[in-house]
Amino acid sequence: MTSLLQMAKDLVAEQIALGKIPPEETSHHLHLTHDTLQKLHRQEQGRRPVAAEAEAAERPADWKTSITKHAITCLECGVSLRQLSSRHLRVHDLDAKSYRLKYGIPSAPPLSSRQATKRRQELAQQIRPWEKAQAAARVAAKAPAKAKGTR
Repeated sequence: MTSLLQMAKDLVAEQIALGKIPPEETSHHLHLTHDTLQKLHRQEQGRRPVAAEAEAAERPADWKTSITKHAITCLECGVSLRQLSSRHLRVHDLDAKSYRLKYGIPSAPPLSSRQATKRRQELAQQIRPWEKAQAAARVAAKAPAKAKGTR
């Protein structure tokens, strides 16, 4: 089992180096990675798979606790991500709406970490896509009028 611990350390260290895991969440991800490696090792050796109750105990009990500053924990599988994408939810045969219904999550909070949500809001304020949309609509409204006059 020592090799599993070393493998978990190496995996988490590499994720930190790539900037995918904030250093303050190292302990959490190290435990999660080690547990996952142990489960895989037990399954490879033909032992009985871990019971669903044990896996459910690792997941947050409430959707509010699943959303943290740097990650959101999928309530289906327990994996921590920056956001729950539609691609990830499709693995569980869900979409955002059905995921929210299943776990009682209101439609207002985004399915992403608080840091990712904040960064998206900052970018929206810098880019101001609503202003570009209005300008594009004005240009599009003038274009057909010019085209009619040239015929």
